[in-house]
Amino acid sequence: MLTRCSHFVFSFLLVAAVALSGCAKRPATTQAAAPAPTGAATSTAAPPSSGTATAQPTTPGGGSGATTGGGTATPAPAATAPARPVPKDFAAVADLVDVFFDFDKYDIRPADAKTLDANAGWLKSNPNHLVLIEGHCDERGTNEYNLALGERRAKSTMNYLVSQGVQANRITIISYGEERPQCTEHTEACWAKNRRAHFLVKPR
Repeated sequence: MLTRCSHFVFSFLLVAAVALSGCAKRPATTQAAAPAPTGAATSTAAPPSSGTATAQPTTPGGGSGATTGGGTATPAPAATAPARPVPKDFAAVADLVDVFFDFDKYDIRPADAKTLDANAGWLKSNPNHLVLIEGHCDERGTNEYNLALGERRAKSTMNYLVSQGVQANRITIISYGEERPQCTEHTEACWAKNRRAHFLVKPR
């Protein structure tokens, strides 16, 4: 009788133990089904997608290199400035007459256009000569301003000559601003003589 009870208790405990152990496994199974950590926080970053801008290689001036057909274009070499003319190589000729300008202007006046027509005629008759056009100003204004104005006067004069058929590649311009006045008095009559374009020539 005692043995039978012992077997019964043993069997009951065994069934209870199996039942308890089965209940304890359910949360563990659920936890195991969760995704394992991927380690993304310590992994190296993935390459940027096609929609992400990437830095372009920079050229030696600090700008971005232009791309052509997927490659970086080679920058064009900087153009070298033409050699500055040497005025002492040029000389004045009586046939080329100066033209004059109004105060702070570089427009060709009607009377001076007739002078330039005659100058253009001489230059076309003497195609073996190069011409240097000097731009000059009176003393009023800053040095920088007058250098720029003198250049505009020389360029305006050159453009007129070219429009009359003188080849542009025969002409060089230079500005002296107020540096080389023809007259040094501080009067309007004197200043008017200094606002001019002057012509010098030399054989080719």
